[in-house]
Amino acid sequence: MSVLFMLPGQGAQRAGLLHTLPSARQIDETLQQTSDLIGSDCLLLDTMPALESTYAVQLCLLIAGVAMARVFAANGIVPAMVAGLSIGAFPAAVIAGALDYSDAVRLVQRRAQLMEQTYPTGYGMAAVTGLDKFELEKIIDAVHSKVAPVYLANFNAAKQLVISGSNSALEKVMERALEAKATKAVRLAVNVPSHCPLFDEAAREMKKTLDGIALQRPSVAYFSASTARVLFDPQLIGDDLASNMARQVHWSETMRLAWERGARLAIEMPGGTVLSNLAATQWTDGISLACDTDRLDTLLELAAREQS
Repeated sequence: MSVLFMLPGQGAQRAGLLHTLPSARQIDETLQQTSDLIGSDCLLLDTMPALESTYAVQLCLLIAGVAMARVFAANGIVPAMVAGLSIGAFPAAVIAGALDYSDAVRLVQRRAQLMEQTYPTGYGMAAVTGLDKFELEKIIDAVHSKVAPVYLANFNAAKQLVISGSNSALEKVMERALEAKATKAVRLAVNVPSHCPLFDEAAREMKKTLDGIALQRPSVAYFSASTARVLFDPQLIGDDLASNMARQVHWSETMRLAWERGARLAIEMPGGTVLSNLAATQWTDGISLACDTDRLDTLLELAAREQS
């Protein structure tokens, strides 16, 4: 049986994310390393005002994911597979051994700056539960326009989907989705329109940055949530990292693939529980846990058992 590490995307952040990581040497070392790389105290990134910025959010999720994985590694727990949603792909690539952490920090800084500069205000994302993709696509097609664009962005589960676009279009789709008997439609804590063509140009700029970074063949299976495929070729992983901001997320298919490849214990790195909850509902057997809600000693014990 295999252990899967899941790395959450933007929206999973919370105030105090870095301050509430476990007390461990690996955490302290990662925080110090990051502060040295960015030239300021990274612990300033996880305040509520700071997290209004995409830059702070994406760096926090990178730091938390890598730091927590280093704690697991120090206790002899190395995943057989990693899967990251959106920004989570970057810590996933680091954990897999494909990307150096210092390069990841610089790449995430660039990524966040590109996204913020492209759409500083007026855009975001929303989750719609209870409609399938065909029902939601009809509503999106009726609302979408050049001046108020909206797109289907994430396939988290058969009837748990995410839309991305302008605030006005998001509100209209959410309203019509509820009228069409959606059980829930809520805005996410994301202030950029990720995973849609609005970021095509930014993704091309990101590709130029990644072309100058040396990636390695990963030592564990790296799952692309954009393609629901396992990638081992460094060039393909680089392309995946560069373009995922503009590509749809196929998380449900990615989790099915992980199951088919033997994953039976899924652990969500800080700071959320959405991915672990999705895995728990999709997998017919196995265990899905989250660092934010489960004790570290329990996680280490279960992971050691799965690896034995």
